[in-house]
Amino acid sequence: MTKHQQLQRRLGVADATAIGLGSMLGAGVFVVFAPAARLAGELLLVAIALAGAVAYCNAVASAQLAARYPQSGGTYVYGRNQLGEWPGFLAGWGFVTGKSASCAAMALTFGQYVAPGYATPVAIAAVAALTGVNLLGITRTAFLTRILLAVVLATLAFVAAASLLGPHVPDGGTVSGQAGSGWGILPAAGLVFFAFAGYARIATLGEEVKDPARVIPRAILGALAGALVIYLLLGALLLAHLPVHVLASSTAPLLDAVEQSRLAAGAPAVQAGAAAASLGALLALITGVGRTAMAMARERDLPGPLARVGGRHPVPATAELAVAAVVVLLLLTTDVLTVVGFSSFGVLVYYAVTNAAAFTLGDRPRHAPRWLNAAGLAGCLVLAFTLPPASALGMAAVMAAGLAGRAAVLAFRKRRLRQPGKR
Repeated sequence: MTKHQQLQRRLGVADATAIGLGSMLGAGVFVVFAPAARLAGELLLVAIALAGAVAYCNAVASAQLAARYPQSGGTYVYGRNQLGEWPGFLAGWGFVTGKSASCAAMALTFGQYVAPGYATPVAIAAVAALTGVNLLGITRTAFLTRILLAVVLATLAFVAAASLLGPHVPDGGTVSGQAGSGWGILPAAGLVFFAFAGYARIATLGEEVKDPARVIPRAILGALAGALVIYLLLGALLLAHLPVHVLASSTAPLLDAVEQSRLAAGAPAVQAGAAAASLGALLALITGVGRTAMAMARERDLPGPLARVGGRHPVPATAELAVAAVVVLLLLTTDVLTVVGFSSFGVLVYYAVTNAAAFTLGDRPRHAPRWLNAAGLAGCLVLAFTLPPASALGMAAVMAAGLAGRAAVLAFRKRRLRQPGKR
């Protein structure tokens, strides 16, 4: 295989943790409580805890594997090394396609908060600007992520204070449908799970982390612990402050919580925080997708030019620009808020492969027994197949197309090798 230029190890524990936490406290924290409450009702906290439990299993598996394989690409690399080329490709393809849709959704969320009448042009401008930041090097990415994360944390603290102060909205209705049922909790947990999936960004940056065997596990588990505490606390405060049917029907639950409090004058600060969260998540997503695309190109599972690393600040510039182009195309041609639902199934498959790969490891720390990997694998599959059918079937079709495309490319390469004079 051609020797590719390596990225530089510049990230410590704080930077890696900030990138992971910035992903988990992205735009999702400002919207996910409403659809989750619609499904789980008063049992919202149970859904959050269940999502956190599955995420913990996945985080432990990711930490084990990232310490063993400190390369860019995350589960694409782990799957190839531990399970074979096809499971690795499945994970990488699911991540790249699903998270490209998520990038477009984050960009559009930013546009809608900042300039509702011009959401798409503003979203495209945000993608271009953040891609430019990424091209300046990973340390610039980490620096901007820290700034955005600080803004988001301050905003969430303000929402928490507003929810505590009240006045609390009197209950005047109930949530219809299957709220509070087992089948309501499971899809709700599936929705909340993706808020916790940001630690995957830490693993995809494995080639740029200092002392990866020590830093990556600490950053992954630290970011997840911080996110879980924040989501549980916010969920409890929202349920105490707003009637569950009001929370379930909201399009901006954190903004509604502030507007229904003594701190209603601070509502614009929540809008600014949501915009910052969208940018932070978008920045981390573009970074992670670009690195995974680069890793796949190195193995010839994506076009070879995407593997190029170079410039004054060594980054996978071609892959980053390609990701940005795909995201802009989605913004111009697709109903992104519908398409992004497809990514849910793809990311759960990604983590199913993570757990399966970790299960095959021999030497393992005491806190990572095999049964935890098995539980994570089962949890991912359960959540995947309790998602709304349209999301599951849509992403399954995209993944099947990717597998078929790879099979066709491999068959073509074999035919060329059999021809006289071909190599």
